[in-house]
Amino acid sequence: MIDINTLKFDEKGLIPAIVVDAETKKVLTLAYMNRESLEISMEKELTCFWSRSRQELWLKGETSGNYQHIVSITADCDRDALVVEVNKDGPACHLGTDSCFTNPVFESENNHAFTLEGLMELIRGRKTEKKEGSYTTYLFEKGIDKILKKVGEESTEVIIAGKADDRAETIYEIADLTYHVMVLMIQMGISLEAIHKELASRHVIDHKVKQEKMGGQQG
Repeated sequence: MIDINTLKFDEKGLIPAIVVDAETKKVLTLAYMNRESLEISMEKELTCFWSRSRQELWLKGETSGNYQHIVSITADCDRDALVVEVNKDGPACHLGTDSCFTNPVFESENNHAFTLEGLMELIRGRKTEKKEGSYTTYLFEKGIDKILKKVGEESTEVIIAGKADDRAETIYEIADLTYHVMVLMIQMGISLEAIHKELASRHVIDHKVKQEKMGGQQG
């Protein structure tokens, strides 16, 4: 960990802080911190900024309840800017949107970013707005039994590929299985966030179990 005394605040005593959702990596907002607000942020593990318009400290969520719980703070190579990863309680923007960055300026027709969230939205769209000839729409029309059957079939394909120690084929089959599981999730109203929270809770449990085992061995 670096000493905050090595950070480079500007002539007004401020440093830009780019706030990012720790789960989705979406940029939520750009704000500014002074030394005092940074120290408060680190002490409370909640984002605290310096409001340039009001000229005062601003603890995010103090009035709205939309607190941002800090996971980490990282300085750039020049130590004159910060990235703050957070778990948020609500919208980051004062307009009530998830992020302050909601106004597209340019989007390439040639380069596209893939995300699981984007794929989930695409799958959800095939259920709500049925598209003729779409395999995904076909699965939703056939219903839960067909979807579960495909999940079972793809699980078997993963096992076969893994048993054969075929890395490329295993990747291919895991991708197929993942897609069909996501179809099942949409069918049952399960979000990626719900799975993320479940996995996070298991990580904590697993850590505790390991500690208990080590304690038992030592005893």
